[in-house]
Amino acid sequence: MKEITVKKGQILQRTGDLNNKAYIVKSGLLRSYSIDEKGKEHIFMFGPEGWIISDYLPVGQPCDLFIDVIEDSTIIVIEKTYEEIKKAEVEKLFRRISVLQKRVIMLMSSSAIERYEHFIETYPQIVQRVPQRMIASYLGITPEALSKVKGERITKK
Repeated sequence: MKEITVKKGQILQRTGDLNNKAYIVKSGLLRSYSIDEKGKEHIFMFGPEGWIISDYLPVGQPCDLFIDVIEDSTIIVIEKTYEEIKKAEVEKLFRRISVLQKRVIMLMSSSAIERYEHFIETYPQIVQRVPQRMIASYLGITPEALSKVKGERITKK
């Protein structure tokens, strides 16, 4: 494991790279995402302070996800070897998997407003730090639909 500083806009991993690293975010903000055949980004997850972000395929397989830096960040790079994984903060990994499982279930069965409220509960510290288009991508809706959801949420209160 080694600690490094990375700059906003830096790409840490590209689709097709060999899956051999994970990142623990000490400060700043990362994201992972895919790009479909039409060039549209689909955000898989955000990695704010205290979270671990990685491609969760078997070690050595080609990655499915891009990982980039949204804010200047300090991260701990974990080489995905058995020894390093054992040393890594397993609790953070399980927390991340738990959030992803809940998100997949919500994408299949929840309304956009329920998904937005879950996003706010999951990532309260980043709502004001990321562009609305990224939040919309994460929720699986258009930026226009996100504006409507936010308006409905305000009206509901």
